[in-house]
Amino acid sequence: MTQNESRRPTVDGVHHFSPTVTDIEASTEWYQRVFGLERVPVPFPHYESEDSGYAILLTDPNSNFAIGLHHHVANKGEQFDETRTGLDHLALSVSSRAALEAWVTWLNELGIPHAGITDMHEPFEYSVLVFRDPDGIQLELFTMTG
Repeated sequence: MTQNESRRPTVDGVHHFSPTVTDIEASTEWYQRVFGLERVPVPFPHYESEDSGYAILLTDPNSNFAIGLHHHVANKGEQFDETRTGLDHLALSVSSRAALEAWVTWLNELGIPHAGITDMHEPFEYSVLVFRDPDGIQLELFTMTG
């Protein structure tokens, strides 16, 4: 480790993910159903831009993870497209391939389409499960396997 690396602040994990969505109530229901999140009972206005929309905050009672779903008045309902500037996808870490298999079962029970588990060996060994939210935002559940 270099001297600069030893002074570098660390990131402890993902705290929250905040996509802009086309139908905030449908997305709230979907994220609650898939991830078991609890809705904070009051909407959050957009800081210093309160008249432009609001966010619904969903939290995991067992961790510090949260999802803030945003409604923007200016959003004309366009679907997400990862080929444009902005978010490409969000990958969430899981503990093992067995955890991915449990997620496959869960998503199947919910009727949520997914790509199945893909095992990769280059540039390193990992397994990933890909699916999309109601706006087409790609979500991945990811584990290192090597």
